[in-house]
Amino acid sequence: MRVHQILRMKGSKVVTVAPHITIDALAHRLMLERIGAVPVVNEDGRVVGIVSERDLVTGLAQHGPALGEKTVEDLMTTNVVSCSPDAGVKEVMQLMTARRVRHLPVVEHGRLIGIVSIGDIVKNRLDDMEMETNVLRDALIAAH
Repeated sequence: MRVHQILRMKGSKVVTVAPHITIDALAHRLMLERIGAVPVVNEDGRVVGIVSERDLVTGLAQHGPALGEKTVEDLMTTNVVSCSPDAGVKEVMQLMTARRVRHLPVVEHGRLIGIVSIGDIVKNRLDDMEMETNVLRDALIAAH
């Protein structure tokens, strides 16, 4: 299976933020959307960073109570690990594991078209395994 197929099933809606919003506003947005990371996009719609719960924890440890007044740009990860919509699930799993990330923006021709999380990938693998199990069970029943 390919990433574009996962996006087709889950939808390609992506919550994004601008670099200039405060961390306080970001934290509220993450809570309201019930998400763990958000790509940061500039005025041209290009991904310039990503900010996650892990970044918030690091920021809190470094800045204490003043963190809420900082901006996303102060805290975001700028070396964004992303994938293409044609990437395979196995490739994405390996990339997430190697780079220790749980969210991958999906970029095509320099534009953000979606995001996949480790939860999306695990759900996909479980669905595949369930289908394989059902096929094997049906084949076994048919053989007897």
